[in-house]
Amino acid sequence: YSSVSNGLSLTADWLFKTLWLVESDRNNAKVDTYRKALWPEISGNVLELGPGFAESLRFLTHVTISDGSHVVDSNTITSYTALEPNVFLYDQLHKNAETNGFCVEYDHKSYPNCKELGTIPTRDNMVPFNIVRGTLDDPDNIPQCVLDNAPYDTVLTSFSLCTVKDPEATIKNIIRLLKPGGAHVFIEHVRQPPPGDKRVTEDNNVNAVLWGKIQDWITPLWSIIGHGCHVNRETGETIAKMEGWKSVEYKNVRPVIDLQSRIMPLSIGKAIKATE
Repeated sequence: YSSVSNGLSLTADWLFKTLWLVESDRNNAKVDTYRKALWPEISGNVLELGPGFAESLRFLTHVTISDGSHVVDSNTITSYTALEPNVFLYDQLHKNAETNGFCVEYDHKSYPNCKELGTIPTRDNMVPFNIVRGTLDDPDNIPQCVLDNAPYDTVLTSFSLCTVKDPEATIKNIIRLLKPGGAHVFIEHVRQPPPGDKRVTEDNNVNAVLWGKIQDWITPLWSIIGHGCHVNRETGETIAKMEGWKSVEYKNVRPVIDLQSRIMPLSIGKAIKATE
């Protein structure tokens, strides 16, 4: 039974990778405007959950070095840990990290098959980029590498809390791994906020009641097609209600770029861990 389950899981991972090769550009077109505004605030020792292909690395603070390359600023980002459970995404994740000037390393304990896949350093002060296989769903099963690299100045989630098995447990572990005063930066697609929600900054006259019900109807099937993605989670509210924050600021937007956008409104914001 275990081998069959593992085989099905790997097949789902491969199918998602194949789907994301088609969908990633369209997704980026919807959200890059919001990433450009928020990503420059990411700094220090960083942990990202479910980075996928990590296309958003290009919005981190960069500098131009002597050979003309545009690379991540080592004075802003000191270390980057990418916690990604889907090994079929690693090739593109690795490529995008190197393109942005990171020195890629793999965690051998969580991903024994990585062999010698890391980057050969080509200059001084390259920021380490650790690819680790796993999730934060289970506090007793967090990869040791993630624990060893803690505490983090910034934890980033970008369209990942919709897919985790236990959002509240994951957020608790985010708070646990952040240093006091550290930031959880997030951009997540969520259930349509109700009409009159004061956090909505872009309304676009979307019928929130109708589309919210549609999200509820399609989530059981969508979660299968979309590799566990639940389009009806109220992630901003879930983050805000958790204990351990000093402050949580976020906004909701209802983009109307295409039909799919109506089932994927966004919560975008930052939560700061309490210092005591």
